[in-house]
Amino acid sequence: MPPLHILWRDAHLVAVYKPAGWLVHRTGLDAGETRFVMQTLRDQLGQHVYPVHRLDKGTCGVLVMALHSDAARALSQAFEHGATHKRYLAMVRGWAPEATEVDHALKPDDTPADAAVQDAHTRFRRLAQLTLPEASDARFATTRASLVEAIPTTGRRHQIRRHLKHLAHPILGDATHGKGPLNRWWAERLGQQRLWLHAWQLTVPHPVSGAVMTFDSGLRWPGPADWGGGQEAADDPADASTAHPSADWQRLFAQLPWEETPASAP
Repeated sequence: MPPLHILWRDAHLVAVYKPAGWLVHRTGLDAGETRFVMQTLRDQLGQHVYPVHRLDKGTCGVLVMALHSDAARALSQAFEHGATHKRYLAMVRGWAPEATEVDHALKPDDTPADAAVQDAHTRFRRLAQLTLPEASDARFATTRASLVEAIPTTGRRHQIRRHLKHLAHPILGDATHGKGPLNRWWAERLGQQRLWLHAWQLTVPHPVSGAVMTFDSGLRWPGPADWGGGQEAADDPADASTAHPSADWQRLFAQLPWEETPASAP
């Protein structure tokens, strides 16, 4: 099992880059999986680690774990009480709105039909968009997609995925909330089947000092000169981004003819 990429570490917490396809910890819901962040990181650091939040199996990016029980308690309370700030990047179907907020209550997954809904709020901003002169759907002559920044202000399960579905711009590769034929079309074109959702930044109060700390995944937002124009960029063997765990996203930037949304640069 390859070692996890450590973004930051001290005596109290560690921030790592969770690869897409990894579970945070073992679960009976996915008994066939063998890649777990908790077990790998424990073996890698030689000490016990404590989960304080989660990322879906398909999501990559910043994940924080505590290194002792007191830190775990403080960090868990910070997540529970909304004292954290999360920033995600998603590739979605169609041209998403330039900026919008979704205030749409969600019912917890796998609950009875009469279960109470929970408040859920997410801010979205389109960073870039593209139009390909290829049909992924026989009803349309072209295929559109967007890169969207998502900032959830509540922490419901699958919140970003469900809110983007609510906007009719599901995340590409989302087998639960997206469209199977479109997901397969993009997987064939990109040579990779995955959920295109990335945990870009996470801000938390330090569990001991209380200092505000922001952990970044290392994904580099490209400037105008770095936007791709087609397959030639994707096939460039000199692509230095392959050394970083977010190389698939960097290739996505370079491979496709994105157009940056005006005044959207992070």
